[in-house]
Amino acid sequence: MARRTPRLLLKTRSLKAPLLALFVSAAVLMQGGCSSLFFFPDKNTYITPDRLNLSYENIHLNTADGETLHGWWLPAKGEVQGTVYFLHGNAQNISSHLLNVAWLPAEGYNVFAIDYRGYGNSTGAPDIEGALHDSETGLRWLATKPETKNTPIFLLGQSLGGALGLTLASEWVQRNETPELNGIILDGTFSGFRGIAREKLSEFWLTWAFQIPLSWTIPDEYEGVDLIANISPTPIMIIHSVRDGIIPFHHGQALYEAAGEPKQFLPTDTPHTATFIIPAYKESVLEFLKKE
Repeated sequence: MARRTPRLLLKTRSLKAPLLALFVSAAVLMQGGCSSLFFFPDKNTYITPDRLNLSYENIHLNTADGETLHGWWLPAKGEVQGTVYFLHGNAQNISSHLLNVAWLPAEGYNVFAIDYRGYGNSTGAPDIEGALHDSETGLRWLATKPETKNTPIFLLGQSLGGALGLTLASEWVQRNETPELNGIILDGTFSGFRGIAREKLSEFWLTWAFQIPLSWTIPDEYEGVDLIANISPTPIMIIHSVRDGIIPFHHGQALYEAAGEPKQFLPTDTPHTATFIIPAYKESVLEFLKKE
């Protein structure tokens, strides 16, 4: 991989069952730090848009540091209402997360979903800084897409994708970058990289004693609760399930409390990031999109 160059804006499954495998040796974590706790990619293809009767285009983007990212562009059906930039969670790849956004084209929304480095057909190996770089690369590409002109653009991030999107949006809005973001939706997102790492490390006896020194290996400038107020006045919707067994409900509450206006909180009652299996939750999100 080529040496990473600084990003233009940024300085530099949520934690699921595979997390425990990383704890087999605390010494390994001490060597490599906590970044690996957030990423569980694979190269399998679980489903493709055509299997869901969706038109799509394969997109390949080159990053400034020499990686190639793969994504899917899903055009809206009928009159275009807007575009949703989708950042998925930390496990598998976009093909396993597709169902979370496959319903949006029928509602008139283009969707652009991207795989971070190391996921699916994207090259490289993931880390926090690289994934932040990749999320920005995708949004900058979206700015060049003719289909996004004169229609609203929204960012939808689930779990890890919400944390990446929150960090990106906080810088994007503050610097008045284009395209303008018309709304941010965070679903099942943790309140900060360092905070959730410390919380998860404290839950397992083998790494309990290392929760503080290991979490210090994560830069503290990516804590969502410290950044989310910067997104205002862009509208933000925070979704979190009261029975989320991966990212506890208090993370969504903390983000909502720290966010500036206008903001909306949608408490749900599903497993982690399974929000859109419930039609009523889809309708709530559509109402948010349509009023912005």
